[in-house]
Amino acid sequence: MNLSNSKPLLLAIGLIAIITACDQNKIYDTYVDLEDSIWHQDTLTRYNFSIEDATLAYDISYNIRYADVYPYYNIYVKYYLEDSTSAIIQSELQEIILFDKKSGTPLGDGLGGIFDRQVLIFDNFKFPADGNYTFKIKQFMRTENLPGIMSFGLRIDKPEEDN
Repeated sequence: MNLSNSKPLLLAIGLIAIITACDQNKIYDTYVDLEDSIWHQDTLTRYNFSIEDATLAYDISYNIRYADVYPYYNIYVKYYLEDSTSAIIQSELQEIILFDKKSGTPLGDGLGGIFDRQVLIFDNFKFPADGNYTFKIKQFMRTENLPGIMSFGLRIDKPEEDN
C-alpha cells in the first residue's frame, strides 16, 4: 500500500473521530426547516425524543438558523413540553436575541448572510420520569408571517461526566 495515497483516508478517519468524540453527550439534535424561510404564526415545530434516565439533569438548547434580513433583533417563542400522554407539563414564553442591540451585528456563526445560533435555554433540566416527550415551539412575534427564520432546532445533552 502506498502511504501517500492513504493520507487523505487517514485524515478523514481522524476528523470523524474528533467530531464524534466532541459530541458524545448529545442525545437529541434536530432541525425543522421552515418553508420559504417564513415562520407562520400558526406553525408549531415538533420534536419527539426519549429520556432514558430521568435522574440526570439535561442541558436543552435551541438551534436557530436565520438570515441577516430578519427584521428584528430578537425573537419571542413559546414552548410546550408534553409527556407521552400529550399532557403539557411545562410552557413558557422566551426571548432569544439574534442581533447585537447596539451594533446590529448578527450573533452566532455565519457565512454570507446566513447565521446559526445555539442558545442554552435550560441548564440542568430534570424531566419528571423516564419516557417519551414532545417539545413544541411556536413564534410569538405578533406578526402572521415572520421572514428570515430558515430553521429552528432543539438539542438535548446529557451532563458531562467528571473524569
